[in-house]
Amino acid sequence: MKKLQIDCELDYVAEEDADYVFNIQVAQHPWQRLIAEQLDITPKVQLAYGHHPSGLNRLAKTHAPKGELKVRYSATVAVDYPAPTGDEKEMTIEELPVEAIPFIWSSRYCESDSVLQVAGRTFGELPKGYQRVEAICQWIRDNIVYQIGTSGPTTTARDVLVNRAGVCRDFAHLGITFCRALNIPARFVTGYTWYAEPPPDFHAVFEAYLGGRWILFDATQLCPLTDFVRIATGRDAAETAFATIFGRVQMPRMSPDVKVLEEPTEAHVERV
Repeated sequence: MKKLQIDCELDYVAEEDADYVFNIQVAQHPWQRLIAEQLDITPKVQLAYGHHPSGLNRLAKTHAPKGELKVRYSATVAVDYPAPTGDEKEMTIEELPVEAIPFIWSSRYCESDSVLQVAGRTFGELPKGYQRVEAICQWIRDNIVYQIGTSGPTTTARDVLVNRAGVCRDFAHLGITFCRALNIPARFVTGYTWYAEPPPDFHAVFEAYLGGRWILFDATQLCPLTDFVRIATGRDAAETAFATIFGRVQMPRMSPDVKVLEEPTEAHVERV
């Protein structure tokens, strides 16, 4: 178990009054315990809190006047990710719980129905289970260049497959797409983590449903998954954006900084 400190700063400049929906608060999840958190916005505004319909993502909505808006979110979190054994099996459709089935379906950024033949040719003959998903991640590392600026908010997994370049979001989308094409439920996860390169940013990984549980995979290998703090979970990035803004707004600065603190004992963790 590790304890991590999150200090996230988002600066905006609005040309007009605007509405904001933030998805930056640490998720309430069995693998992590929230010790303390604080969300401050300057100038002071009214905040309405709620959850995405999935129940997995915490949302904060506000309306703010034209001009500067500064968002500051801090949290201390104890993370205890149960490491996989590496022997987890793929499950048949009959064995899967009903709630996992939607994560096989094609979605906006993960067009799994269009890569069935590619996935079959590339991964169809590999031993099924955890090792096959690891092979998907390794294929992505070997064939897709991690390069900032090569993709945008409308880039899909098919685009990444054609362009052979992307960032963490694109690596996760492609991993999800290949898994779903093989009937392995997979979903998109955003969070906080630390890494030396590239500069601090929100991070995207994916989960595959194997052996009766969700298991995290990071096709970028930019960070240890034991140091990953979950924010949001969804079918793809359309359900997990850290901010959705209605109005003409620029973001000149963002800094989602994460530090690993000393590993806590059970007595040091304050439940909230």
